[in-house]
Amino acid sequence: QVQLVESGGGLVQAGGSLTLSCASSENIFSIHTLAWYRQAPGTQRELVAAIADDGNTNYAGSVKGQFTISRDVAKNTVYLHMNSLKPDDSATYYCNAKYARIISGPPPDIRHYDNWGQGTLVTVSS
Repeated sequence: QVQLVESGGGLVQAGGSLTLSCASSENIFSIHTLAWYRQAPGTQRELVAAIADDGNTNYAGSVKGQFTISRDVAKNTVYLHMNSLKPDDSATYYCNAKYARIISGPPPDIRHYDNWGQGTLVTVSS
């Protein structure tokens, strides 16, 4: 299965910027969707941004224009560039990969995967 390793979290002042990285153990073109989610204490995990294998992106309304998701295919890495950070952006940020693999066949036995990284903590001070 695809292994995901996040990095780049830390403490930043309000108004500052931070870039998170998510390194994939496999070629990111083999992954249908790579996404960033976040979860603050006592809240549900929410989608922040996603990028599909064709390069299409989508964002949560709360971060549009503030965050940008990008990828470096050569490094099999997806990034989340976060600007104008606010205390409400404080959370643990998780990388997620959704993909499918043919396990056996024919006929093809297709298995769908939904893998998570360990998370990286972002704290924005006021």
